[in-house]
Amino acid sequence: MRITVLGKSPSWQDAGGACSGYLVEEAGTFLLVDCGNGVFGKLREHRDYVAVDAVVISHLHADHFLDLVPYAYALTYAPRQQPVPVDGWPGTDRPARPRLFAPHGAAQTFRRIVGTWGAEDLVENAFDIHEYAATEELEVGALRVRFHEVPHFLPTCAIEVRSAADGAARFTYGADSAPTDELVRFAQDTDLLMVEATLPRPERAGVRGHLTPAEAGEHGRRAGARRLVITHFSDEMDAQWAQREAERTFGGPVTVAREGAVYEL
Repeated sequence: MRITVLGKSPSWQDAGGACSGYLVEEAGTFLLVDCGNGVFGKLREHRDYVAVDAVVISHLHADHFLDLVPYAYALTYAPRQQPVPVDGWPGTDRPARPRLFAPHGAAQTFRRIVGTWGAEDLVENAFDIHEYAATEELEVGALRVRFHEVPHFLPTCAIEVRSAADGAARFTYGADSAPTDELVRFAQDTDLLMVEATLPRPERAGVRGHLTPAEAGEHGRRAGARRLVITHFSDEMDAQWAQREAERTFGGPVTVAREGAVYEL
């Protein structure tokens, strides 16, 4: 299994960066996990967007799904997707229509957002949408996907992707989450845990929704993760400090996510 970081920013993009997006590949299967602001352009630097088999969205915050909009425009209007010859493309009666797995209410959310300026059915026409339940397990080519709810400001699922052939390679993506035993249990003994480290310090008031680097490291240690990668934090936070904080509580080396980084399992 091969995981490529397309975007690792929080709700605002790093300079020249992108928000959450991770490309998972296994035996010719291409799965995009989250598709936040700027991710579609980053995806195109690595793989052909029509080759993506499915997109899985962890939750309905904009920094995790907003680039479904330009992706949908490409699938709808690109010359290669048309039924007749256009600008050197021969025309096709089988345009790409990737599967899109998203939380309950996603289709209505996409309609409300895109409908403010254009055709509200843009996303659902471009993708084959399925609103998943947290208890579901999905099969996408050579990959298997399962979910587990984690506490955030709206319904959110951590996502596990594993190899279908023998289940040996296992990647766990924590999405966005407050400190929780649920993620620790779900990620137990995973090969690679990609976990957010958004905050330099815990939220000072109100409901919690994110982790600090030290909390990320602690979750990785308690889960027994073989490798820990911290992600979802701004370039305005010192990456070396975040790494040291996470390593202190993880008890071993921690990798800081960067765009274009590749992890092989």
